[in-house]
Amino acid sequence: MKRVYPDKNYCIGCHLCELACITAHSKSKDLVIAFTEERTQEGLSPCKRVFEKGDTCVAISCRHCDEPSCVAACISGGLYKDPETGRTVYDRKKCVGCWSCLMACPYGAIRRHPIENKIVKCDLCLDREEGPACVAACPNQALKYEDRD
Repeated sequence: MKRVYPDKNYCIGCHLCELACITAHSKSKDLVIAFTEERTQEGLSPCKRVFEKGDTCVAISCRHCDEPSCVAACISGGLYKDPETGRTVYDRKKCVGCWSCLMACPYGAIRRHPIENKIVKCDLCLDREEGPACVAACPNQALKYEDRD
């Protein structure tokens, strides 16, 4: 299965992956509107987050694990492993906001939605034929979308 793999050796901490993610998941599909309006009014936030420590930066998002601990921890069925695609899928309607998945994720890739009692998690930009927006936006190719099996 294809996944997004970060490479801290090439990440420069520009956060363009986060902006691309916000835009891809926005209603407007416009960076300025997504960032200035949808982010503040609706709580739109990136599924990916860049972590920085000193000179080292790395962009982290859901790894769509083979045996995801978030799915095992989910009490409502809001997270499940799709047997066809191998993706860890989030069903927003079933989420009860218990945060069990957030605590179970060993990568810190699941976050609380800033307004709603829900989570924010990478979906690999399912609606984009060209693949995840974060990968396309990365100027240093610090994010790779590939199958490493």
